[in-house]
Amino acid sequence: MAESTIDQHPLTGWDKPDLDLSAADWQSSSNGRGDVQIAFVEGFVAMRNSGSPQSPSLIFTPAEWGAFVHGAREGEFDLT
Repeated sequence: MAESTIDQHPLTGWDKPDLDLSAADWQSSSNGRGDVQIAFVEGFVAMRNSGSPQSPSLIFTPAEWGAFVHGAREGEFDLT
C-alpha cells in the first residue's frame, strides 16, 4: 500500500486532547460483528477500525457520542 503524502495538521477549533490510547481497553460489539472498536479514555470515547488498529482513532466527547448512538438507533445512518 502506498504511503500517504498528505500532511496532517491540527483542525481549527479542535478542543480534544491528544489521548494516549496505547493502554486503552478496546471493546468490540457484544456479538463480535463489524470492524469497529471503542474505548473509554479520560472522559472521551475513542473509536477505531479493528482491522487497522494503527490507523488514527476518532475521538468523541460524551455529548457527541450520545448524539451518534441516538442517530444510529433512529436509523439516521441506514444506507438502504
